[in-house]
Amino acid sequence: MTEHTKTDGLPSMDLPVVPDAAGLGYGKSPVRNERMSAAKVECNACPVLCQISEGRTGACDRYANRAGVLVRVDPVVLLRRELATEAPALVSFARPGAEGEAADAGVPADWNGDLLHANEVFVTGIGASTTYPDYKPAPFIVGSKADGVDMVTVVTEGIFSYCSVKVKIDTDRFLGAEQANVRYKGEVVGHVTTAEYGSQMLSLGGVHHLTGGSKKEGRMTLELMQNLCNKQAAECTIDGGASLVIQAGRAPIVNGVEEQRMRVGCGSATVGIFAKQLLELADEVVVVDDHITGVLTEHQAGRCLSMAPSGIQMRGRKSTPGRYFQVANPGSGWGGTDIADPLSIIEGWEPGVARPGLRLLMTSTTGEQAQWYVLDDNLQPIEQPMPPAVQRVVDRIGENCEPSLCTVLFLGGAGGSLRAGVTENPILLTRAIKQAMVNVTCGGAPAYVWPGGGITVMVDVMRMPDNSFGTVPTPAIIAPIEFSMRLDDYAALGGHVDHVMPLGKALARGAWQDDGAPTAREWRRADGVNPWPLGHGPMLG
Repeated sequence: MTEHTKTDGLPSMDLPVVPDAAGLGYGKSPVRNERMSAAKVECNACPVLCQISEGRTGACDRYANRAGVLVRVDPVVLLRRELATEAPALVSFARPGAEGEAADAGVPADWNGDLLHANEVFVTGIGASTTYPDYKPAPFIVGSKADGVDMVTVVTEGIFSYCSVKVKIDTDRFLGAEQANVRYKGEVVGHVTTAEYGSQMLSLGGVHHLTGGSKKEGRMTLELMQNLCNKQAAECTIDGGASLVIQAGRAPIVNGVEEQRMRVGCGSATVGIFAKQLLELADEVVVVDDHITGVLTEHQAGRCLSMAPSGIQMRGRKSTPGRYFQVANPGSGWGGTDIADPLSIIEGWEPGVARPGLRLLMTSTTGEQAQWYVLDDNLQPIEQPMPPAVQRVVDRIGENCEPSLCTVLFLGGAGGSLRAGVTENPILLTRAIKQAMVNVTCGGAPAYVWPGGGITVMVDVMRMPDNSFGTVPTPAIIAPIEFSMRLDDYAALGGHVDHVMPLGKALARGAWQDDGAPTAREWRRADGVNPWPLGHGPMLG
């Protein structure tokens, strides 16, 4: 089969575009595989090459056979910017009207229907389809004006085998040893990576789990990645560690307990922040932390405040004055350690320095655990009710802790064949992106492009519209991606200039499905903090 199956809204090849029999989009009956039943349509939007019966969808649930014509099931999502005082809104239209006109009445009544203002409308890659294999132009190459500048946005959905999910989990709680396997439904789908300040990090997915293991491992990896990228909850376990429920924008659930706070800092930082507030209230303060436990009187902060030595003798390895490593093992107790009794990290008190009546505060880095002690005549710490003034400082520690959240970042390699849908000379696109001539977005959300070779993009899924990601059973993730640039820059990098179409024409050609689903006609609010994809930036000088 040498010709690409024509789906609605995609660039035409040699055969004409005709309305489909169902009146739901634009397409043509594809060239058929001679061994395929006459009642089926072959879809080659991905390498699976589904043969779809009438009224059914393919394996990805994104393409369907409607009266012998292959059509998209999902609508293309358009980002429309509201007035400057309002957040942007998302809209997906039903079926097309006349060229350049709004498609359906499923929009606010007070909107004038003018879609030709590029400063207000942006075609995202969500639902835009692909042009696999990628020797053809991208599904939508949209010409528009932004602040008087002729612009082009190349819009597609990429099929990503080389992709992963990085999960930042705000907690001091021990989740698992570095490099420990992360499992989803029993299958290894990733690993624990290096912890960052106040957060545990997971690396999930990747081509080796998608394609390098068993079929079940690939399916489970794909399912997990799609769920997390679409902001859904997923339950994982870590070998030798915790069980987790992860969901973007929500607090993690660790071993059945929902986390509340991200630490204000390590033990040393907490001592430094609150040293002055505790100066007249306590004779010694120990902030318990898995990484760096702080001791106020020894710490530089205490010495600068002229605090007298307390004579405390700590377990662990002393780093610099007032900073101790390895006071306990990692765990789910105080400060991310495995201890339930904070006194267990104190070896003793130096006679002649420590004194009866010495006031000792021990707290975790979040203030969730805190106890107040007074040394007796035998220099033994005796727990006492915490004075209100001290409690206020402990509460202040908690107040300065940010809410514990899960952050999901999609990381994909777009340096492969999808570049051919943009230009006949892909290296020019790569160079233009590195030179900030091209703005890369995913579903209209800003994407960070990693330095070095290729086009490796990373995006926070919380800044993308809901349900931006799909899958194909190769297995691979389907993710939206858009490349926006000046028209003259697009021509200079060898872009498919002959396929640039005005915004109105692009909208009129799409198959804006009206299948009764509320989301097909509903306006939704987007993330108002996202910069407008065609707004001021390096590409506009």
